[in-house]
Amino acid sequence: MGFDPTVLLNCQIKLLHLTAMIRRQARERRDYLYRKALLLRDASIAEKRAKLKAALASGKPLDPSIANDAELREDFKYDESLPSKGQGKDDEFMDVDDEYALTSGLVDPRPLVTTSRSPSARLSTFAKEIRLLLPTSIRLNRGNLILPDLVSSANAAALTDMVLLHEHRGTPTAITISHLPHGPTASFSLHNVMLRADIPDSSRGTVSESYPHLIFEGFTTKLGKRVVQILKHLFPPREGGGKLGNRVVTFQNREDAIEVRHHVFVRTGYQDVELAEVGPRMTMRLFEIRGGTLEKNAGGDVEWALTQYTRTSRKKDYL
Repeated sequence: MGFDPTVLLNCQIKLLHLTAMIRRQARERRDYLYRKALLLRDASIAEKRAKLKAALASGKPLDPSIANDAELREDFKYDESLPSKGQGKDDEFMDVDDEYALTSGLVDPRPLVTTSRSPSARLSTFAKEIRLLLPTSIRLNRGNLILPDLVSSANAAALTDMVLLHEHRGTPTAITISHLPHGPTASFSLHNVMLRADIPDSSRGTVSESYPHLIFEGFTTKLGKRVVQILKHLFPPREGGGKLGNRVVTFQNREDAIEVRHHVFVRTGYQDVELAEVGPRMTMRLFEIRGGTLEKNAGGDVEWALTQYTRTSRKKDYL
């Protein structure tokens, strides 16, 4: 058989497309890191100006870090970007992390739900129920795909998030939520996981996939608001018009343990409505938030981690 030049041409075209995609992703990441660096710099300047404002108002000596910074005094009085009196300290820096700013409320998220390799039957069932919990998500049987290939495929398919479930001897033990294409990645341990079949008197039948109401309770700190930001962007915004959803998903923080519940509205009378639990039911505990995605070479910085030295003699709630 003679050599077919068409095969070589097709290989060259695929190689060019792959090279262009890699370059585009690298360019997007550089642009994202540059914008984030600018925001961090602006946040640092805003913090210095806030210290200057407090020192001028109280008549106390200036902080040594800003005492010799003459540039802060030039436009201080007429700077409209300064926080107002009713704005808290945590609110000043909530816009520093803008990973969700471009698509929030405009485009429905498309999370990918998958598991660790060779999942048990119970973990596969849990993944199906998480897929039903997130109305616009899709589920993928991972097979032998490694994480870098999985992330590349998700980016190529324009997916917005990856939800990776882990287990130990058939018991779901952890969930990792990674925002695409640049992060952040939040890791939670799972406790007291109950599937729909395990919940007594749970609502049976087909699970509603309407866009749910979201309830976040007990998240008061800056870290807690960061967790809310990560979790709420797994769900699409409520549908407009007269179509109202008939279910609610609750995330309640109790001493850094996030209780997750899923209910539907059941009409029991002409004007009577009750809540019926659907499942799954679980408790999540945050142990790390870092930049970047799931690959080992993503190069993201650790924003927060629960280490063996984090909890001291006095009990402290971080969320």
